[in-house]
Amino acid sequence: MHSKVVVITGASAGVGRALARAFASLKAVVGLIARGEDGLRAAAREVEAAGGTAVVLPLDVADAAAVDRAADEVAARFGGIDVWINDAMVSVFSPVAEMRADEYRRVMEVNYLGYVHGTLAALRHMRPRNAGHIIQIGSALAYRSIPLQSAYCASKAAIRGFTDSLRSELLHEHSAIRLTMLQLPAVNTPQFEVVRNRLPGHPQPVPPIYQPELVAQAVLHVALHPVREMWIGWNTILAIVSQALAPGLVDRYLAQRAYEGQQTRRFVHQHQDNVDRALPGDRGAHGEFDAEARETSTQLWLRLHWRGVAAGALALLALSRWRR
Repeated sequence: MHSKVVVITGASAGVGRALARAFASLKAVVGLIARGEDGLRAAAREVEAAGGTAVVLPLDVADAAAVDRAADEVAARFGGIDVWINDAMVSVFSPVAEMRADEYRRVMEVNYLGYVHGTLAALRHMRPRNAGHIIQIGSALAYRSIPLQSAYCASKAAIRGFTDSLRSELLHEHSAIRLTMLQLPAVNTPQFEVVRNRLPGHPQPVPPIYQPELVAQAVLHVALHPVREMWIGWNTILAIVSQALAPGLVDRYLAQRAYEGQQTRRFVHQHQDNVDRALPGDRGAHGEFDAEARETSTQLWLRLHWRGVAAGALALLALSRWRR
């Protein structure tokens, strides 16, 4: 990735912030897109300190024209865009009965249309070169919705539908542009501090919880070794497979467990949120759940090293047969 040009939306905090540091460690040029200028400036300092080149691009991904201008600026300055990562998001924790129409619209504008705007901007610069890689940061919730996050779940499902359609079109065109979607588990990011919340308790990720650097490790891997889709964490696999095999059973399980599982009384939730506008301050990559968050995943390790695991298994099988 040395000197490759990587653009990341949602780069000021959470997974996007961890991604910026990860690509910077490989001496990449990193375009940083987000609304919060405090977080963007802090992310830029981290990128430069890690050996990368930072380009700060403050904008709202719901604004298609602003996304296009940012892509044009990066491409004109550095000669193109090699990797574009869509990660920006907002969310509302609320029962459907208490949601407002404008909240659904806003979540879809940022989460879904923001990915569409980023993808279209990236394609406009990648098609003439017939090269590039677009990476969509998704969620297990793209396959299996949960209560109290209807807007967020709908947006992730929409991203998956859009991405699958585009992938087929690129294959039809025999395009060399690569398209990958990663489905994430619960991640310890600051989003739970800034979401709009109507729950009695403070929002929390449903355990098991992983650190954003683990996701960054997976994204770096697929940037270097493109795949169609990657599921991260055993719970992600469980959610997707159980939804395919027994969705009614999962409905009833979530009805009983997912309400309390998404909130905690350990923290007091602030009344401000970032749904309509960015909040001041720099929140970094990690949220409030460092004590519970895992830094490793056996599932991801096996996924990234499956060739070596398979070769080892075949060698053991051959050895056992030779001994017999």
